[in-house]
This record gives sequence, structure tokens and C-alpha cells, in this order.
Amino acid sequence: MSQTQQAMAQLIAVFHKYSGKEGDKLTLSKGELKDLLTAELGEIFGKTQDKTALDKIFKDLDANADGVVDFQEYVTLIACITMLCNDFFTKDK
Repeated sequence: MSQTQQAMAQLIAVFHKYSGKEGDKLTLSKGELKDLLTAELGEIFGKTQDKTALDKIFKDLDANADGVVDFQEYVTLIACITMLCNDFFTKDK
């Protein structure tokens, strides 16, 4: 597989590693999202102990306001973070 295909497979695998522990296996609950952010993006988000900050992240991600984060909403988060990282690392070049 190409690096891009590997990255795509990894995004899918990480989502499903956390989804379904508390309900629907195709979505992330707030608790599952917290676990994912802490374990997989801890260096970016910190330990996400701030309930207000977690509530805001969850609300902002839950674009259709159905109370869960689906795969599309998760990928949107990853894409936004990736764009911010790219901007940071290519700034001043």
C-alpha cells in the first residue's frame, strides 16, 4: 500500500478502536471521543480533563447535532488538525 493508503487505513482503524464501546459501533460517544483524543492526540489536546473544553469540542464536531460523532465528523477533525499542523510547520518558509 502507498503511504496515503496506509494513512487512510490507520484513520479508519483508530476510529473503530474507540467507537462502539458505549453504543453504536459506527459512532463515538462523548466518552469515546475523550478516550480517543487523550490516547491518540494527547500531545495536541493535552489530557482533555477540562469538561467544558471537551463539551465544546464535541458540540463543534457533532455537526448534525445527533449526540454522537460519526466517521465523517471525526475525519473533519483530523483534516482540520492536519491543516493547522501544516500551516505551523510551513510558516516562514
